[in-house]
Amino acid sequence: MEKKDGYHVAVLGATGAVGQQMLNTLEQKNFPISTLTLLSSPRSAGKKLLFKGVEHTIQEVNPDSFSGVDIALFSAGGSVSKEYAEHAVRHGAIVIDNTSAFRMEESVPLVVPEVNEQALLKHQGIIANPNCSTIQMVVALEPIRQKYGLNKVIVSTYQAVSGSGAAAVDELYSQTKAIIHNESYEPAILPVKGEKNHYQIAFNAIPQIDKFEENGFTFEEMKMINETKKIMRLPDLHVAATCVRLPVATGHSESVYFEINEEGISVQEIKDLLATAPGVILQDDPDNQIYPMPADCVGKSDVFIGRIRKDLDELKGFHMWVVSDNLLKGAAWNSVQIAESLINLGIVK
Repeated sequence: MEKKDGYHVAVLGATGAVGQQMLNTLEQKNFPISTLTLLSSPRSAGKKLLFKGVEHTIQEVNPDSFSGVDIALFSAGGSVSKEYAEHAVRHGAIVIDNTSAFRMEESVPLVVPEVNEQALLKHQGIIANPNCSTIQMVVALEPIRQKYGLNKVIVSTYQAVSGSGAAAVDELYSQTKAIIHNESYEPAILPVKGEKNHYQIAFNAIPQIDKFEENGFTFEEMKMINETKKIMRLPDLHVAATCVRLPVATGHSESVYFEINEEGISVQEIKDLLATAPGVILQDDPDNQIYPMPADCVGKSDVFIGRIRKDLDELKGFHMWVVSDNLLKGAAWNSVQIAESLINLGIVK
């Protein structure tokens, strides 16, 4: 049961791309808020943001910023989460963290409400929001896993530039303009800002998202592999990922190959299953060229699925195309959904 006057919600990283989307989502979904505290680094402290027509001043975060807070939404980078999450928990807040800081810690639930909402019951103060590309894929796969089992997943992603932040989107636009007008430019952000080499993203595809690991996979790819196994409670699931950055501002796309445990399942049975799945919109009519595209998913909180087809060689294999707004379902909306689940499950009172 909700408090009559709502909840004290804090947003850490309120000026970032995801933080802004969190505020928009809290407003659009009419989340019950009695007090809103906006927090940031010293650089952004003092700025003002509107929420439901009321001006809020952003405060510099400190260990005591979370006094009286019920739910704290974190999206200010992993090092900031590591520094302040325990302080928030100490003050009695439940942290919903949108970074990779706690995702693979055994004691921290990694939650997509359509998939494993009940994991919230075991939280110890911190809840992790999965990687954006993982979220949309497991929403698509979970109904299939429940009915037919799941043995193998191979995913290739086509990820939007906004996944690297607002400055990367600005770079995409400026490079595009420079190339069109035959002007010079110097890439400075992608694929990874801290790496020594930076490459053109406009009119290009970069097969690197995050840093490379010793096994040849990138950190982004390993996040998808490990997070999928944890969220779906399938430690032995075979998962492989290749993550690519495309010159798209918002909206991640994924080509997903999956193998189920049963033979004889038709494409229509998979379509019928996904057509009624929570958080999913099926757009699959090849005869009329109907399929999901990132340009159409911007600003929408669902996961869009199409191009479902049977593998030509593997009896238990299928292919599908999965698209979602990476800043919404991939980050802000999933975080707010978790907060709603905390209320609905009676965890926050």
